[in-house]
Amino acid sequence: MCEWVRVALIVLPIALATGAACALFLWLLDEVTKVRFAHPALLFALPVGGVVIAYLYEWHGKESGRGNNLILEAIHSAQSENPDDDSSLVPRRMAPLILVTTLLTHLFGGSAGREGTAVQMGGSLAAGWALVLKLEGRTKRLALLCGVAAGFGGVFGTPLAGAVFALEVLWHGRLETEEILLCLLAAMGSDWCAKALGAHHVHYKVVFPLAGAGWFDVGLAAKVAFAAVLFGLAARAFVELTEAIGHVFKTRIPWPLARPVVGGLLVIGLTFLVGTRDYLGLSVLAEHPGAITLPSAFDAGGATPFSWLWKTVFTALTLGSGFKGGEVTPLFFIGATLGNTLSGPLHAPVALLAAVGFVAVFAGASKTPLASAIMGIELFGAGGAPLFALACFIAMWASGAPGIYQRPRPEEETRGKGEEE
Repeated sequence: MCEWVRVALIVLPIALATGAACALFLWLLDEVTKVRFAHPALLFALPVGGVVIAYLYEWHGKESGRGNNLILEAIHSAQSENPDDDSSLVPRRMAPLILVTTLLTHLFGGSAGREGTAVQMGGSLAAGWALVLKLEGRTKRLALLCGVAAGFGGVFGTPLAGAVFALEVLWHGRLETEEILLCLLAAMGSDWCAKALGAHHVHYKVVFPLAGAGWFDVGLAAKVAFAAVLFGLAARAFVELTEAIGHVFKTRIPWPLARPVVGGLLVIGLTFLVGTRDYLGLSVLAEHPGAITLPSAFDAGGATPFSWLWKTVFTALTLGSGFKGGEVTPLFFIGATLGNTLSGPLHAPVALLAAVGFVAVFAGASKTPLASAIMGIELFGAGGAPLFALACFIAMWASGAPGIYQRPRPEEETRGKGEEE
């Protein structure tokens, strides 16, 4: 018990620091988005912003450019307790770097999200605190896990999903009670701190229809299951397109500073080709009345039949060419707008199918169906729990193997535990 209390006291500063960082990030993100709305010409500076981002990571970022995958590897590596293994070191500069470069991406119109920024800030802050306290092995692993949970829970206002996400993304068949409790404590503390400092989250209203004598509508469930297959395929398309664009840029454009220049120019050209700026940035705030946004996808007529596809292309180009940010909010947008589009042919409620798509596409891309279903409950209400679970697991199956996160190999995880024992 004393050990548990000691670790809990280690986790609380991580939770509060990450919550404060999330609150600052969310406020700054809204502010730079409003600046971009007020000055549309900033879009033409996107290639210049990309050069600044590439320079910061190429000459000052060290391993920070590996983003979320570096955090996940650090959590895995911390278990080995090998003093000669420095793969568990997370650069302290990761938090300020990802904060500044994500804001630059959004300021100039790059299509990206915010989850990657929050998770990396949480992981970096946790790693820094672990270094100060000279934590090693399992205790350091717990601290890093809590940093991820705090980042995810704080930025989305979904602490339970944040805790489960941190564990599920690295799960290889065994979860410990202590890990679950501490990740939940970290996510709840971060969420509380962020809200106490004024962080605001979008609220969605979704009505879940009741059917007959029970709360489970078999006909509606069948429609959701069919849509979930398409949500999974959309997730796979996003992952594969982003990876393919990244591969082409790295192999065809050897000079790192030139990649975001080309990517930025392509995003500018695509904006004029499509004829709207609705797919730039986070796509949560509305630049003008009638804009297609994540909240508008929950209303009839709030998206076009190809909104999900355009957002996929815009985001894949942005991230694949070297700009910074997360993938998750674009995945939410893709799922919600695709759900909006499918609601007509399937004769299903628009808001309900948008909510299901919101979490199901994320589940397919992240391979975290349990966390995604829980997020659906936290954001939209417990009435949709069976449909969220059904859609998330089907979407993960339909999306196949590709995912946005690189997990450690199971044999390495086993070896690390064996060495500790």
